[in-house]
Amino acid sequence: MSCCTPTAAVIAPETCANCGKEGTDIVKLKNCTACFLVKYCGVDCQKSHRKLHKRACKKRAAELKDEELYAQGHERPESDFCPLCLLAIPFPMNVHSMFYSCCSKLVCNGCAYATHVVRRQGDSNSCPFCRAPSPENDEEGLKRTQRRVAAKDPEAMVFLGNLYKNGSCGLEKNVPRAMKLWTEAAELGSTTAHADMGIAYYNGWGVAQDKAKGMCCWESAAMQGHATTRHTLGIFEFDGGNYDRAVRHLLISAKMGLKESLNEIKELFVNGHIAKAQFAEGLKGYQDAVEEMKSSDREVAATLGLNKNKY
Repeated sequence: MSCCTPTAAVIAPETCANCGKEGTDIVKLKNCTACFLVKYCGVDCQKSHRKLHKRACKKRAAELKDEELYAQGHERPESDFCPLCLLAIPFPMNVHSMFYSCCSKLVCNGCAYATHVVRRQGDSNSCPFCRAPSPENDEEGLKRTQRRVAAKDPEAMVFLGNLYKNGSCGLEKNVPRAMKLWTEAAELGSTTAHADMGIAYYNGWGVAQDKAKGMCCWESAAMQGHATTRHTLGIFEFDGGNYDRAVRHLLISAKMGLKESLNEIKELFVNGHIAKAQFAEGLKGYQDAVEEMKSSDREVAATLGLNKNKY
């Protein structure tokens, strides 16, 4: 039997990556905020060490960004769920639901059918959620939306922004005004606003074209669970030949129930860019998501044609 007793592990002191100065109660070392790989005792040392550190810093910063991008946004945001049945709304959402200006709720066709036909509550166009009667004309509907915007409702801001973008409901087309509304909605937590801003910046619609800023907006939306934007990022990677990155995006959006993403995964598989296991994973995830969005009311609504001629 050994009579030796274990000794405590010696922890190397933290030092400045440039001058080697040890961190103390007096000398406070600060991380490189881009990569967090090294520490510095001051700005001067950080500047002096920049050339030596630049390559490793850039590599690690990109890795950290990818970790964040792919680790977040696997669940759809609350705004994608019907407030009555609490099920995610199938894609395309504007076909399978209706936006109601009275309360800024997106209600699925199944719940609209159940409210008006099965329970016979209100006329066919009244709001299934708050029971408000349908507006008599576009002007009244616009006033309702504007009231919701004044109450700082982010979804109403997104909706009004799209009216300005398209010049609908008697409004003059005004993309800068739409951008202002989307920006405020994004600050209030709307994922759709981030997605719409990305489209505007990337294409230069009403703002100076800035593709990098557009991609940044899309990444923000994707990390908050915006499935169609996640799909868009996957397509960009696919077109650039970055198939591993593409399938990582597309698997996430396919598992949310986006059929277009599953189709792209199938194409990647058929062309030999991904393994059979990845295709099987995407197919299973898509099928599970679709199954979770089903309801008897939605199925009846579809047979009655309520999913047609929306917007």
